Amino acid sequence: MKAMVLPSLVLRAGFLAGAGVRAEDAPATCDVPAYLLTTESQLPKVADAISERRALEILVIGSRSSTIAASEDSAYPARLQAMLKERFPSTPVHVSVELQNKRSAEEASASFIKLMETKKPVLVIWQTGTVDAMRAIDPDEFRSAVTEGVAALQNGGADVILMNPQYSPRTETMISVPPYLDNMRVVAQEHEIPLFDRFGIMRQWQDQGDFDLFSPTHGTGLAKRVHDCLARALAKFLVDAAHLDPAQQN
Repeated sequence: MKAMVLPSLVLRAGFLAGAGVRAEDAPATCDVPAYLLTTESQLPKVADAISERRALEILVIGSRSSTIAASEDSAYPARLQAMLKERFPSTPVHVSVELQNKRSAEEASASFIKLMETKKPVLVIWQTGTVDAMRAIDPDEFRSAVTEGVAALQNGGADVILMNPQYSPRTETMISVPPYLDNMRVVAQEHEIPLFDRFGIMRQWQDQGDFDLFSPTHGTGLAKRVHDCLARALAKFLVDAAHLDPAQQN
């Protein structure tokens, strides 16, 4: 019975369902320590597309946390697209979302070969780990599934960024997330791909008081601010991982 109830508890408690902020209309600072946005891995296909002024097709493989109901223009994929278009006005940029709601890493990765043939993205941002943690899937099996999924995306011709789960202080005692975070980091290191530490970044925002991710108060205002902050952090992370020269960024 617990295994059936836990997922619904997590979804209800997730910060995007609504939460309080220090002041209702207070802007977020979006401050992120440098170590959370630093990677030694590179995005060579992204760098080539931008330097050659070719279309930068980005595919986000995500879940509900990549959307905001009735406000998709405010969700982080759309905000990322807008920020990259502003940063690279000579490069066509398009960010699309492929929802894989309630799918484990293994279930999601089964569709990757066909997805890559259809979408042909330059970069894939793969959100994963949440469903596996909720189901308490064996961490070793999770690591194997992520490894196979990353290989399928790379073999399909794309750069890959792994994005780990959201941070939710309301579910810390119900779900053991660290084993999945650790295994995602291992896969990223083995494949020499960037890992966007969404979990660590959001926990930092909670700790420094930018957002109250514990409060159960509902509303879309917080979701929009958090998504905007995530998009800003992700845009910086992407640009830095592409190792672009200043001349390439115009």
